[in-house]
Amino acid sequence: MRANAVPYGIAEVDAMQAVRHWVVRHAGLVERAYGALYAVLRAMGPLARAIGPTHLRKPVTGVERAVKGFLFDCRMCGSCALSANGMACPMNCPKQLRNGPCGGIRHDGTCEVDPALRCVHLEAWRGAARMRAGQLALAPTPPPRHERAGNSTWLPLMVGDEPDAAAESDVPVRPSGSRLEALFASGTFVVTAEFSPPDSADPADVFIRLDPFRGNVDALNVTDGSGANCHMSSLGVAVLLAQAGCEPVMQVTCRDRNRIAIQGDLLGAAAIGIRNVLCLTGDHVGKGDHPGARHVGDLDSHTLLATARQMRDAGRFLSGRKLSAAPRLLLGAAANPSALPLDVEIGRLRRKIAAGAQFVQTQYCFDLERLDEYMRRVRAEGLHQRAALVIGVGPIASAKTARWLQENIPGVHIPAAMVARLEQARDPREEGRRICIELIRGIRAIPGIAGIHVMAYRMEHLLPSIIADSDVLAGRTPLFSATSPIPDHRGQP
Repeated sequence: MRANAVPYGIAEVDAMQAVRHWVVRHAGLVERAYGALYAVLRAMGPLARAIGPTHLRKPVTGVERAVKGFLFDCRMCGSCALSANGMACPMNCPKQLRNGPCGGIRHDGTCEVDPALRCVHLEAWRGAARMRAGQLALAPTPPPRHERAGNSTWLPLMVGDEPDAAAESDVPVRPSGSRLEALFASGTFVVTAEFSPPDSADPADVFIRLDPFRGNVDALNVTDGSGANCHMSSLGVAVLLAQAGCEPVMQVTCRDRNRIAIQGDLLGAAAIGIRNVLCLTGDHVGKGDHPGARHVGDLDSHTLLATARQMRDAGRFLSGRKLSAAPRLLLGAAANPSALPLDVEIGRLRRKIAAGAQFVQTQYCFDLERLDEYMRRVRAEGLHQRAALVIGVGPIASAKTARWLQENIPGVHIPAAMVARLEQARDPREEGRRICIELIRGIRAIPGIAGIHVMAYRMEHLLPSIIADSDVLAGRTPLFSATSPIPDHRGQP
């Protein structure tokens, strides 16, 4: 159940989930029944208008709440997305995602926040396969209109006052001016790495950690409250990296800010020259060091992509208000080639690209066979030609670390043979470095991949030797060169 849901007993929860799962299994039947209901509601229009919506609001809302509550555990969000979501109510997602599943789905199909709950969005994919369209629509389900919460969605059908459907933008993509975008366009195999912000207000604590990355990467991806833990902001660190001559990729998560704050951050980032943005849902607050914080989740990664694209290409806020100057942005998204089932993961990628993703950074990939199968599917649909795929890799310090990653990071799969190598190695850290080099070489041999993204948390000192021994740069000078200037921030903060 959602964190802010009414606390039901175990029997009630099991009963509600049983009904919801029945509805998904019979989504085609429910779709036809809903179609008949909508026809009846529209036919009642003249009578409803004669009586007046004010008099009908309470009884119609009560009936709708009872019917949809029983069938779908409906939250009466006022922006119903059942028919677009495989007849599974997205508001039952603990992260409040309207477009999912998130990257945290477990291998057994359960929720990363509540392991007792089967992923609502995985159920949605299954339900959609049984409906007339046969799959979820490419266009993302719009974010909810919170001012409509608690209101009926049937009454507008009766009185002819339905909200306008969001139209998919066909406005041409505006170039961002990003150096990373130019590198992707040239077909160069890129190297990016993850940079974790410090728990500090001193810019020197950022600059002092840059040495392993200089001369070895094209861009640094700045995490935004990774693990739902608080650090220096992604925007702040991205600005400091740019001052140091680095091409930053600013992560933006939907966990902590609503649509007003996020759009303001995108404008501010673009105004100071930050061009690359990775759009993420974000880890749930319950996983971090502030579990008492409110999980916002006003947007999700799909609607964030669509919002940023609309701001950039159409020059409009999500509200429709025009911008005097549109932001120049290169938009990215996350994917997980090791997630199961593969059909769902390919569908996620397809929808994120349709929403506006121009590059895609993946979770750790330790299984080259799974990655090869994933990329075969990607190439078959031509998705690699629509977005640059950057594959996540990283050294593993020990067999214990490998097991921890598999148990605690949903979607990470490490082959048993790889764990055994670490277990038997005389120097596990060095063996982990060798494995990372082997993976990079293997990844480069798979067609359709645009680069690698190295995640070496607390092992950044290994990155120079990994890059050199894998020959991934092939002798070229990366964007973040060894001669990049070092800013003078003495006396700060």
